[in-house]
Amino acid sequence: MAQVSIVTSQAGAVIRDDDAMRFTFVGDSMTIGCAGDFTWRYRMWQHLTATLGAPFAIVGPRSALYDTSADAPGGHGYGAPDFPDAARAHLAGWGEGWLHMAPVIAGTVAEHRTDVLLVSLGLIDLGFYTNSDQTALNARAFVAAARTANPHVKMVFMPVIPNIRAESDAPFAAECDRFNELLAKLVADLDEPMSPILLASRPPGYDIHRDTYDGTHPGPTGEHLLAGAFADAMHQAWGVGGPYTARP
Repeated sequence: MAQVSIVTSQAGAVIRDDDAMRFTFVGDSMTIGCAGDFTWRYRMWQHLTATLGAPFAIVGPRSALYDTSADAPGGHGYGAPDFPDAARAHLAGWGEGWLHMAPVIAGTVAEHRTDVLLVSLGLIDLGFYTNSDQTALNARAFVAAARTANPHVKMVFMPVIPNIRAESDAPFAAECDRFNELLAKLVADLDEPMSPILLASRPPGYDIHRDTYDGTHPGPTGEHLLAGAFADAMHQAWGVGGPYTARP
């Protein structure tokens, strides 16, 4: 059964409503987070609660953080006690990328009746699994699979933000840049009115030395910047929600 979390008031009331707009967060370690993280997913939930003006659902097959001590998903120690359990749903995994999500996205979209996919993937692919061309092919497979489950699904993609490895590994940095070019071409090629795709802008001013806690994973300021990039893309292109404002 699909997990449903509907926020219908700025106070954060949660009800069930199968007619709501349904969002699924898809990502790697930057999206799943680990114990003590707020996550950019929480920041997006805050934003949608305050600005959407209509019932919405955050849906997906997973809800846990990554437990670094166990080296496996399973932690539930979110940094925000007001983040409702039902709003923690996602499809994100530590060490997972387009390679891993393309085979499972159709099932997720079908089961949870996803309307909007917010996707941040690619860094882990380029770092460990596939080159930029192969990663782009997996991204195209992801789009095709999602549309088999919902021909009207909307998608917002975050470009890869090179992490600290790129500062000392020039070939890796070049692969990140090339993939972002291929991702922009993918969006231009595959965007269509029935199932639109947006390419979010890299968060302005995002600094891996200031906005992450280890050169890769976002801290609180990075979480706000990532959520803001997704939120502003949806607001500007589709009129969803409003301009992003960081909230405590």
